[in-house]
Amino acid sequence: MSGVNLSRNEVVQFVLRISLLSIVTYYSAKWLIRNLDPSNKSKKKAIEHAEEILRKLSPTMKKSALQNLNEYEMVIASHLVVPENITESWDSIAGLDDVCQEIKESLVFPVCHRDMFAGSALYQPPKGVLLYGPPGCGKTLIAKATAKEAGMRFINLDVAMLTDKWYGESQKLASAVFTLAVKIQPCIIFIDEIDSFLRARNSSDHEATAMMKTQFMMLWDGLNTESDSTIIVMGATNRPQDLDKAILRRMPAQFHIGLPNEEQRHKILQLILANEKVAPEVDYLQLARKTNGYSGSDLKEVCRNASVHRIRKVMKNKEIMSAVRAAANSKAQANGTAAGGSQLPNGFNGVTAQNGGLELGTPAITMEDLEESLRSMRHSKYTTGVLNDARIDLD
Repeated sequence: MSGVNLSRNEVVQFVLRISLLSIVTYYSAKWLIRNLDPSNKSKKKAIEHAEEILRKLSPTMKKSALQNLNEYEMVIASHLVVPENITESWDSIAGLDDVCQEIKESLVFPVCHRDMFAGSALYQPPKGVLLYGPPGCGKTLIAKATAKEAGMRFINLDVAMLTDKWYGESQKLASAVFTLAVKIQPCIIFIDEIDSFLRARNSSDHEATAMMKTQFMMLWDGLNTESDSTIIVMGATNRPQDLDKAILRRMPAQFHIGLPNEEQRHKILQLILANEKVAPEVDYLQLARKTNGYSGSDLKEVCRNASVHRIRKVMKNKEIMSAVRAAANSKAQANGTAAGGSQLPNGFNGVTAQNGGLELGTPAITMEDLEESLRSMRHSKYTTGVLNDARIDLD
């Protein structure tokens, strides 16, 4: 009888050992896989960043919606931008009055005043908006200003974030984009360079990429069945011809943001230099005429380089004046006299000598600075083949 009892105890001990070993093996393997994942740290940081952003949304959102976010939605939420944190507005855009007005009428107004035509099935913003045109003309700026003025949350979707080495994870992340947008609506899902993600499908596409595109378009179409949802997918590209036809069909509102003309360049230059110290002789109209074929981003770079150029002249003058001052002090000591204030040579803009020392003022941006910057940029553009007579609107 005792032998039977002993064998039973051995069986129980064996089962307990196997169970304990299985539990230790399971958690050890789970810990090992998690730490071997190269994206594990970035996911943790993304979740921590998402929690900070969602805390700011708590006063204006239901707590249940925030508490029910899964791991994938938290990763997407790390790219969420709160409308209050967006600094761009319609005042930050110059030379695109017609496009801005059309976007206000067709997109912003229906979002902000949906109650005015509650019984209408047609009075609603488009589900997809495409901004296309040459690079540097303000497409991303318009998207941010739209989210700011409409009071919509802004998901700046990074396509690289949707790719994962584990099979099926990309589809879950793509699904999380739309499930998160539904929970935090009204929301804009912005995809910059959308042609790199949703380009025309062909037989050479990788299986995972093709499945992710299909999943994205299926979820996008699902928004149309929810009449109460206020979610807009907005894309920007300079190669609209490369987009899939199914994507173009889902983006009925399409706006061409072209290169600015002379009048638009004049307004852009005035906006860029509005808060800068500019010399009275600066001729904005002349600059606008000389910058044919330049985008808004190019004009900003011209002004930035001109601002750096004025500081470069001041620093050069300071070095020269330091040498002059040192020589004057040496001569005064040799003659046994005290060094006093000396008069500065002509052309030392922004540098004054007082009480035997140097003081730097804030020099104004001159027409010479702007023209020098323009010559430098024109040379680089011609060298790289960006600026020539055969330049077309779309890249």
